[in-house]
Amino acid sequence: MLEKVLKVGFPTNDEINVEEHFGHCKKFVVYSIKEGEITQKDILESPEHAPGVFPKFIKANNINVVITGGMGQRAIDLIKENGCQVILGAAGNIKEVLNNYLSGGLYSKGSPCTHNEAEHECEH
Repeated sequence: MLEKVLKVGFPTNDEINVEEHFGHCKKFVVYSIKEGEITQKDILESPEHAPGVFPKFIKANNINVVITGGMGQRAIDLIKENGCQVILGAAGNIKEVLNNYLSGGLYSKGSPCTHNEAEHECEH
Protein backbone atom coordinates (compact mmCIF):
# COMPACT_ATOMS: atom_id res chain seq x y z
CA MET A 1 0.00 0.00 0.00
CA LEU A 2 1.36 3.42 -0.94
CA GLU A 3 1.75 5.96 1.83
CA LYS A 4 0.27 9.36 1.08
CA VAL A 5 2.71 12.22 0.72
CA LEU A 6 1.52 15.55 2.10
CA LYS A 7 2.82 18.62 0.28
CA VAL A 8 2.90 21.84 2.29
CA GLY A 9 3.56 25.08 0.39
CA PHE A 10 4.79 28.43 1.67
CA PRO A 11 4.84 31.65 -0.37
CA THR A 12 8.17 33.42 0.13
CA ASN A 13 10.49 36.01 -1.30
CA ASP A 14 13.70 34.93 0.45
CA GLU A 15 13.23 31.12 0.75
CA ILE A 16 13.47 31.53 4.55
CA ASN A 17 10.40 33.44 5.77
CA VAL A 18 6.68 33.19 5.06
CA GLU A 19 5.57 36.04 2.79
CA GLU A 20 2.83 38.22 4.32
CA HIS A 21 0.98 38.60 1.02
CA PHE A 22 0.33 35.39 -0.87
CA GLY A 23 -0.02 37.12 -4.25
CA HIS A 24 3.22 39.07 -3.87
CA CYS A 25 5.56 36.10 -3.48
CA LYS A 26 8.39 35.40 -5.89
CA LYS A 27 8.79 31.74 -4.92
CA PHE A 28 7.10 28.83 -3.23
CA VAL A 29 8.90 26.55 -0.80
CA VAL A 30 7.22 23.15 -0.90
CA TYR A 31 7.95 20.42 1.65
CA SER A 32 6.94 16.82 1.04
CA ILE A 33 5.96 15.04 4.25
CA LYS A 34 5.60 11.28 4.62
CA GLU A 35 4.72 9.64 7.93
CA GLY A 36 5.36 12.93 9.73
CA GLU A 37 8.89 13.30 8.34
CA ILE A 38 10.19 15.78 5.76
CA THR A 39 11.27 13.79 2.71
CA GLN A 40 11.88 16.56 0.19
CA LYS A 41 12.13 20.34 -0.17
CA ASP A 42 11.50 22.10 -3.48
CA ILE A 43 11.83 25.76 -4.41
CA LEU A 44 9.39 26.72 -7.16
CA GLU A 45 9.20 29.99 -9.07
CA SER A 46 5.79 31.60 -8.55
CA PRO A 47 3.52 32.12 -11.53
CA GLU A 48 2.33 35.53 -12.65
CA HIS A 49 -0.09 37.34 -10.37
CA ALA A 50 -3.38 37.13 -12.26
CA PRO A 51 -6.86 35.86 -11.32
CA GLY A 52 -7.00 32.07 -11.09
CA VAL A 53 -3.31 31.47 -11.87
CA PHE A 54 -2.11 30.60 -8.35
CA PRO A 55 -4.87 28.03 -7.69
CA LYS A 56 -3.94 26.24 -10.94
CA PHE A 57 -0.25 26.38 -9.96
CA ILE A 58 -1.03 24.86 -6.55
CA LYS A 59 -3.14 22.09 -8.08
CA ALA A 60 -0.54 21.34 -10.79
CA ASN A 61 2.14 20.93 -8.10
CA ASN A 62 -0.08 18.68 -5.93
CA ILE A 63 0.17 21.01 -2.93
CA ASN A 64 -2.24 19.91 -0.18
CA VAL A 65 -1.75 22.75 2.31
CA VAL A 66 -0.85 26.42 1.76
CA ILE A 67 0.42 28.31 4.80
CA THR A 68 0.65 32.07 4.36
CA GLY A 69 0.34 35.40 6.11
CA GLY A 70 -2.63 36.68 4.13
CA MET A 71 -4.68 35.92 1.06
CA GLY A 72 -7.78 37.32 -0.61
CA GLN A 73 -11.11 35.53 -0.20
CA ARG A 74 -11.40 34.71 -3.92
CA ALA A 75 -8.00 33.00 -3.91
CA ILE A 76 -8.94 31.10 -0.73
CA ASP A 77 -12.16 29.87 -2.32
CA LEU A 78 -10.49 28.81 -5.58
CA ILE A 79 -7.70 26.97 -3.77
CA LYS A 80 -10.13 25.19 -1.45
CA GLU A 81 -12.22 24.10 -4.46
CA ASN A 82 -9.22 22.00 -5.45
CA GLY A 83 -9.22 20.26 -2.06
CA CYS A 84 -6.30 22.22 -0.62
CA GLN A 85 -6.28 23.50 2.96
CA VAL A 86 -5.42 27.19 3.51
CA ILE A 87 -3.91 28.43 6.77
CA LEU A 88 -3.76 32.22 7.27
CA GLY A 89 -1.88 34.37 9.74
CA ALA A 90 1.49 32.59 9.61
CA ALA A 91 4.68 34.61 9.93
CA GLY A 92 8.38 34.09 10.42
CA ASN A 93 10.77 31.27 9.61
CA ILE A 94 9.25 28.69 7.25
CA LYS A 95 10.92 25.70 8.91
CA GLU A 96 9.68 26.77 12.35
CA VAL A 97 6.15 27.34 11.02
CA LEU A 98 6.25 23.91 9.33
CA ASN A 99 7.36 22.20 12.54
CA ASN A 100 4.57 23.98 14.42
CA TYR A 101 2.08 22.75 11.79
CA LEU A 102 3.38 19.17 11.94
CA SER A 103 3.13 19.14 15.74
CA GLY A 104 -0.52 20.23 15.52
CA GLY A 105 0.10 23.69 16.95
CA LEU A 106 -0.71 25.85 13.91
CA TYR A 107 -4.20 27.09 13.19
CA SER A 108 -5.56 29.60 10.72
CA LYS A 109 -5.97 33.02 12.29
CA GLY A 110 -6.78 36.41 10.92
CA SER A 111 -9.16 37.29 8.13
CA PRO A 112 -8.81 37.20 4.36
CA CYS A 113 -7.18 40.25 2.81
CA THR A 114 -9.65 42.90 1.68
CA HIS A 115 -7.34 45.40 0.03
CA ASN A 116 -6.02 46.38 -3.34
CA GLU A 117 -2.49 47.49 -4.21
CA ALA A 118 -3.10 51.03 -2.88
CA GLU A 119 -4.50 50.17 0.53
CA HIS A 120 -3.86 47.63 3.25
CA GLU A 121 -6.55 46.41 5.63
CA CYS A 122 -5.38 42.88 6.39
CA GLU A 123 -5.32 41.46 9.89
CA HIS A 124 -1.97 39.75 9.45
